[in-house]
Amino acid sequence: MNCTRKHTLITGASSGIGWATALRLAAAGQHVYAGIRHEADGDRLARAAAPGQITPLLLDVTDASQISQAAAAISGHAIAGLDGLVNNAGYGLACPAELVALDAFRQQLDVNVTGQLAVTQAMLPLLRRAAGRLVIVSTIGVRFSPPFAGPLDAAKAALTALAESLRQELAPWRIRVVLVEPASINSGAADKVSRDAAAAMAAASPDGRALYQATFTNMLTVMNHREANGSPPDVAAATITRALTASRPRAVYLTGKDSRRLALLSLLPTPVLDAAKRRVFGLPAPGSLAAQPAAR
Repeated sequence: MNCTRKHTLITGASSGIGWATALRLAAAGQHVYAGIRHEADGDRLARAAAPGQITPLLLDVTDASQISQAAAAISGHAIAGLDGLVNNAGYGLACPAELVALDAFRQQLDVNVTGQLAVTQAMLPLLRRAAGRLVIVSTIGVRFSPPFAGPLDAAKAALTALAESLRQELAPWRIRVVLVEPASINSGAADKVSRDAAAAMAAASPDGRALYQATFTNMLTVMNHREANGSPPDVAAATITRALTASRPRAVYLTGKDSRRLALLSLLPTPVLDAAKRRVFGLPAPGSLAAQPAAR
């Protein structure tokens, strides 16, 4: 059937920002393709909207066959093409860089970067057909870079660089590429981040844990507090909707509690910013843990 509504695909729509964005776009009259990893999540999401507004698609962004099937399903329905693609899927890995398991780091890059590029490549013929819009969800951490968030921020920095290139490369086809940088959003992901962080520390050697345990625990406490007091996911969903529908969208949108303040802080001289982050996250002073000279 040739549906005349606008069509948008959202990856990572099972919860948080993706879930809220799917419902917001559906309420605005769009036909939303919601990328989910478990059928039960798709059923719940579809029931939360009016009938026929949301079509769940099994879409693990690291699964080439599911990506191909999603592209075929959309192509067969949205004859005019895809009006929007929201690359939102991903997860956070907090761990001292010295201790992070390399297999876990590779997996996060595969989901947060390679998977997003794979979906984009598969959907570009549909976006080109409709002169659609690509929205990429990054994080304010790419600018602010808190301690122990290096694994996640490394992946999001790579995704940000891809967005910068894609914005220029796709402009000849009138495909707008917009980057969204959320700050404190109460998405419900903090518990999973804490569990994964605890598992990462447990897998480290006793000597490795001893180096970072106290300061890493401080960081997680601050992170959990900030997320618990962050903006609801619908705030980010409203920003993404604006990025998809504005006649002249910005290249970058900030969203969520403290996003503008953190963006401004990131402009401080590096020594000043490092000192501020040491205070916020309870880090030891530079040199304070260095080996002391042997007593004579």
